[in-house]
Amino acid sequence: MAVFTPVSVAEVEDWLRAFDVGELSELQGIGSGIENTNYFVTTTGGRYVLTLFERLGAEQLPFYLDLMHHLARHGIAVPDPIPARDTTVLQVLKGKPAALVTRLRGHSVLQPQPLHCARIGQCMARMHLACRDFPSSQPNLRGLAWQQATAPALLPRLEPAQRHLLQAELTHQALIAASPEYAALPRSAVHADLFRDNALFDGDTLSGVFDWYFAGVDTWLFDLAVALNDWCIDLASGAFDAARRAALLEAYQGVRPLHPLERELLPDALRAAALRFWVSRLADLHLPRDAQLLQPHDPAHFERVLRQRQLETRLRPLLG
Repeated sequence: MAVFTPVSVAEVEDWLRAFDVGELSELQGIGSGIENTNYFVTTTGGRYVLTLFERLGAEQLPFYLDLMHHLARHGIAVPDPIPARDTTVLQVLKGKPAALVTRLRGHSVLQPQPLHCARIGQCMARMHLACRDFPSSQPNLRGLAWQQATAPALLPRLEPAQRHLLQAELTHQALIAASPEYAALPRSAVHADLFRDNALFDGDTLSGVFDWYFAGVDTWLFDLAVALNDWCIDLASGAFDAARRAALLEAYQGVRPLHPLERELLPDALRAAALRFWVSRLADLHLPRDAQLLQPHDPAHFERVLRQRQLETRLRPLLG
């Protein structure tokens, strides 16, 4: 969500003429994130988010926009794409694919309590069930295949212990992914990036989940593992907070109980989720792009999380 492509007030005013949203009254760049250019757009008709897509092409974007609209129609609080007067939601601004979506109310909770984790668990289970009939399909573009393709460029930049960790975990995850047990896991389109800064709360109410542009078809277990690895850990050590982990898992299972096979493979999914973000953060650090407001995340955090998940796998099963 960094500002890679600057746009002026006049350019946005002209672009908005394709929509029935009123006149522009405020434009504000959003400086967090690493993938797309985002602006808060306030008009006389409402509050929106304008996104210019920096990496994703026009052939990929309908999947994300259609998914968001599908979930909104199922009562999930997500940004809903705004169609232009010609009924299309994907436009072009400054030569980049661009879309306008509703802006959710509330604020991110960066120090979540068990109640917040429970709200996330409930919402994620509802999202998974709602996606069962979503007809479009696109792979998780930051999944194992991308990690395997990216690793050779990263390995020369790592310390020996880090190289060993990356190579060993990629090998482990390749074995899991090739197993019949993994093939039997339920899957659909998933968020795949539901961190604490990608959700908003209005008081104790979860008011929305946003930033769907890493979504793809993957296992529901992987999506759950991504959330557990962020919402339920001590950020300094990567270790789980037992109360928050229990709250999220119990709330999720109150809507959709885990299958026995999912319980068995959850420790491996937690490692896969940690690996995915360690590799992507290493790539953002060592293979960066220019951006006006880019703030790369520290890859050392998910290296710690991955090592912690490996330690837990060796010591005990995560679920009894």
